[in-house]
Order: sequence, then structure tokens, then C-alpha cells
Amino acid sequence: MTQPFWKMKSLQQMSKTEWESLCDNCGKCCLIQLEDEDTGLRLHTDVTCKLFDSHQCNCTDYPNRKKRVPDCVILNPKNVHELDWMPQTCAYRLIAEGKELYDWHPLVAGNSEAIHHAGMSLRGRVVSEEDVSPDEWEDRITEWPGEGDEEGSGIVVVDEGEDEGEGEA
Repeated sequence: MTQPFWKMKSLQQMSKTEWESLCDNCGKCCLIQLEDEDTGLRLHTDVTCKLFDSHQCNCTDYPNRKKRVPDCVILNPKNVHELDWMPQTCAYRLIAEGKELYDWHPLVAGNSEAIHHAGMSLRGRVVSEEDVSPDEWEDRITEWPGEGDEEGSGIVVVDEGEDEGEGEA
């Protein structure tokens, strides 16, 4: 059986089409992140770039994104290793780190909706930076599935074995 291209090629060896197909359209790289100046800790919000389409989970002006949003980072095989703020579940990051893609990744699942059904995308759960004042961003800090929980497993563990208030005197 033939191995899929992402297991056979490095990021640098991939065609433009192969490279672009790695994007799972989670949208997490389009989130506004806040960085603690003292610790360097990055915190995700539920606020996205003004160009992000929260239903399609992609950029509304992908070819011109850098012109319209000057601080947008154009991901490429050379810089993917340096961008530690990229989502832990990001296929580019996973492959660069020699890890497997998750079962919900569209290339693995064979279905572009699998990521949304798995709850790993931002679909319908974010607001645009145009609708929220920067003064409010700190109040919108959010932990996203796969980003900090279970070290990128994409699984949120909920302990259903305890009732609220159990153990209180």
C-alpha cells in the first residue's frame, strides 16, 4: 500500500497543492493571542482576525491577507519550525515535529467536515476583532481543544465521576 504524501515527503519537498492541503481549516492560527510580557506565556482568545470566516473556517481574502493584515504571518516550510505559537494540533507543526496527523484531519478522515464534527475547529464559536474592542480581549481568553489540554491530543477530558460540591463539609 502506498503511503500518503505527508509521510513520504518533507514539508520542503511538497508541491504547493500538497502544502495547501495540509491545512485542516481549524482556524486556530487566525485567533488573536495575548502574550504576557513578563513570562512570554501566550493565551488564546475567542477573537479572530477580521478576515476570518467563522463558518467556512478560512480566510476571506487568502491571496491578499498580508496586504490587508500586515502582521499576518505567511506560513512556509522554512518558518514553520520557528513559530512556537502555531496550534499544537496544526498539521504543519505536527509534520515538522515528526508526528502523526489526527484521525479527524481531513486528509486522514477523507472528509473536510470531520474536524468540525470532532469539535476541533473554531466554527461558530468565535467573534471577529471588528466586533470586539481590544480592551475586551483579555476577558475573552479561551482554552481551545488540543491547545494545552492533554498535550495536544485534541481530547478534552471531563471527569463525570464527581458531583459538584462533593467532598465539601
